[in-house]
Parts: sequence; structure tokens; C-alpha cells
Amino acid sequence: MSAATVAVQGSGWGWLGYDKTNNRLAITTCANQDPLQATTGLVPLLGIDVWEHAYYLQYKNVRPDYVNNIWKIVNWNDVAERLRVAKSS
Repeated sequence: MSAATVAVQGSGWGWLGYDKTNNRLAITTCANQDPLQATTGLVPLLGIDVWEHAYYLQYKNVRPDYVNNIWKIVNWNDVAERLRVAKSS
């Protein structure tokens, strides 16, 4: 997910989503403000905002450092709960 997210050209999002049709997790990206579920059909579980406003003050233009440090603060219990809800609906 890190590599896909860092590779977003310009502004956008890196996503971990749940594919209900195939009952599996998927990693994808969306440009700008494009919503995950409406554009891909994936249920959003975890999103990483890579618009510069999300990281510029602390990381300047070093997006990879921002994305690598995001993993230190992800609430995996919340992600797991989102997955549980997505699978049950």
C-alpha cells in the first residue's frame, strides 16, 4: 500500500478497501477527491491522504517519509472493525 500511495501523481488518496464481490482486500488509489466506493465499488477500510496539506508542514515534499510514518499511528482495531462490518452487510 505504501508504494501505491507514494506513487499517486499530484493529490489523491491511497486506499485499503474490501471487495465484497470477491471477498478479498484490495489496494488502490484515487486521484484528487474521487470517492473510493463510488468509483471502484470497494468499501473503504483505511485511507491515506496524500494531498500536500496533509503532510507539508512536517514532511515538506518528502511524501515517502509521511507515508512510512503513517503506519506508526494506524488504529488497526478500527480497520478490523470496518472490515467486520463490511463483511456482514
